[in-house]
Amino acid sequence: MRFENKTAIVTGAGSGIGRACVLRLAREGANVIAADLSVPGAEETVALAQGAAGSVQAYQLDVSDHGQQEACVAHAVSTFGALHLAANVAGIPGPGNKAANIDPEVWKKVLDVNLSGVLYGVRYQIPAMIAAGGGSIVNMGSIASVVAMPDNVVYTAAKHGLIGLTKSAAINYAADGVRVNAVGPGYISTPLIQQLPDEVVRGVEALHPMNRLGTPEEIANLVAFLLSDEASFITGGYYVADGGYTAQ
Repeated sequence: MRFENKTAIVTGAGSGIGRACVLRLAREGANVIAADLSVPGAEETVALAQGAAGSVQAYQLDVSDHGQQEACVAHAVSTFGALHLAANVAGIPGPGNKAANIDPEVWKKVLDVNLSGVLYGVRYQIPAMIAAGGGSIVNMGSIASVVAMPDNVVYTAAKHGLIGLTKSAAINYAADGVRVNAVGPGYISTPLIQQLPDEVVRGVEALHPMNRLGTPEEIANLVAFLLSDEASFITGGYYVADGGYTAQ
C-alpha cells in the first residue's frame, strides 16, 4: 500500500506497459487516471483493475495536444483532490527510416507523441504536484534513449531527447519536492511484438543476453519503485530494464 491516498496519471494506459503500471499502482492503493487515446483500451484497463485498493478511471487523452494534457491534470485534481504521481508511458514506434529519407510528416508525428507529449505532460503535472506538496514523475524512455535503433532515426532521436528533458526537469524542480526519472525498457512482450512471426520474435529475444523478452509487469515494478517514497533520494536518473541489452 505504498500509494494509499495518492493520485496518479498514467498515459498509454490502454495496453502494455501503461496498463501494467495502472494495475500495479491501483493494487497498492493509488487512485489512477488511466489515460489513453483509445477509450476501449482504457476502459478494459479499468475493468481489469476491479477489486484493487485504489480507484481507476478511464480518460481519453491525445498526449500530443497540450490543451488535452492540461485538462487531464485538472480532471485528476478535481476528481481526487490532488496530483502526486505520473507515469508518461504513451508512445508510438513510427515506421523504419534513415536520416536521409525520413518523411518530414513522420518526423513530426513521432516527435509530437514521444517527445512533445512528454513535455506537455510534465508541463502541467509539475505545478499540480508542487501544489500538493511534492510528487514523482517517471517518463518512459527506451534502450533507444542511449543506443540507436537500426533504421529508425526519429524514434531514436525522440527517446534520446526524453532523457535530456527528464534530467533538466529533475534539476529545475528538485527543491520543490518533485522527482523526475526515466526508465529504459528493452524489447517487451506487448501486443505489438506478440503479433510478429515466431521466428522474428525469437530473433528479438536473442538480442538480449537473458535471451527473452521482458514483461510489462517487470517494467511496472521499476516504475512503481521510482514513484514510491522508497526512491526518495533518486531524481534525474535513467534506469534500464533491458535483460542486459545495453551492457553488450
